[in-house]
Parts: sequence; C-alpha cells; structure tokens
Amino acid sequence: MMMQKILLSAALLCLFVSTAKTQSPDETSIRAVMAAQTDSWNKGDIGTFMKTYWQSDSLMFVGKSGITYGWQKTMDSYKKNYPDTAAMGKLDFTLLEIKKIASDYFFVVGKWHLARSIGDIGGSFTLLLRKIKNRWLIVADHSS
Repeated sequence: MMMQKILLSAALLCLFVSTAKTQSPDETSIRAVMAAQTDSWNKGDIGTFMKTYWQSDSLMFVGKSGITYGWQKTMDSYKKNYPDTAAMGKLDFTLLEIKKIASDYFFVVGKWHLARSIGDIGGSFTLLLRKIKNRWLIVADHSS
C-alpha cells in the first residue's frame, strides 16, 4: 500500500513537472522589469519607475491624452497626473501575454490596477520591450 502511494505521488509529480510552463531567461527578465515597476511605483518613486523605459526621444506612450513621444515628456506626464502617493496609490499588474516577436523584442499585454484612498482606477496595457545594451526596456506603452 505504501509503495502504491509513493508511485502515485511520483506519477503526479512527473505530470505536474511536464505540464508546467517553463520561462525563458528573457521572459524571466521581462517579469523582473514589471516587478521593478510595481516596486518603485508602490514606493512613490516615479524616477526609478521610469528607469524601465527607454531614455530616448523615440519612446512612445499612448494614453488617455493621446500620443506622447520622448522619455522626459513621459516622465513629466506621470508626475503631472500622479503628483503624490495618494494619487499614485498601490500598483498591481496582471500579465496576460508575454510573446517574443523577434530576438530583441517582446510584446506584453496585461491589466493594471491602482488601489487608492481617493478611488481605485485601472485598465489595460500593451507594451513593446526591446533589448538594448543587454537590458529589456519599454520602447512603446499603450495604457488605457
């Protein structure tokens, strides 16, 4: 009887391991970028949050006000729309898709949510990340 339990446990473990989705090192790095964003946002640190974006005039951000080009303009927009920790709230992401589209590009789709004392808000996002100088950076962000 004990041997049957051991064999059943081993079979279930093998089934679990064989069906578990393994992440590529790139996907693990991209998940770390998203975790870093959450962590810095939840500390009220927009400057560190922005380190996950490509520091270029070609950075594209699409939001409720339309298209913004450039890292500095995106930073300024975040600071204007989220002037303090009450407005920033606590960020949570739900990652729905992380797809490799080229050796140095990934497409990420998810949902965002801000839990705030002044009222929760949330929406969806699509990101284009590019590997630049061995770092995954957001080069385009569409958040609504």
